[in-house]
Amino acid sequence: MTYAFTYEVPITTEIYARIKEGIGPQRPPGMIAHLAYRSENGLRYVDVWQTKDDWEAFEHDRVHPVVHPLLQDMLGFVPPEPPRTVLDIVDAWTAEHTMTA
Repeated sequence: MTYAFTYEVPITTEIYARIKEGIGPQRPPGMIAHLAYRSENGLRYVDVWQTKDDWEAFEHDRVHPVVHPLLQDMLGFVPPEPPRTVLDIVDAWTAEHTMTA
């Protein structure tokens, strides 16, 4: 079942670029789309995945190993995950993937 969510983080585009560099260019299995855009308080992400398990594997294996040390270095601690709003996706249409609920 498709899993999609949005959340906001209080980071700059420079920090985002460091995270993205640490994660690497390889497209994660199950990712349909990832958008990051500026918001009033930092950046907002919108992610669409084939399954919640795909997202959780990517988060555990590739995101946290990059983000946690960065936050620890910057803040002196790793804050809790930001709240996510799960989206009830009807359709996801990208250049590489088509999904209809």
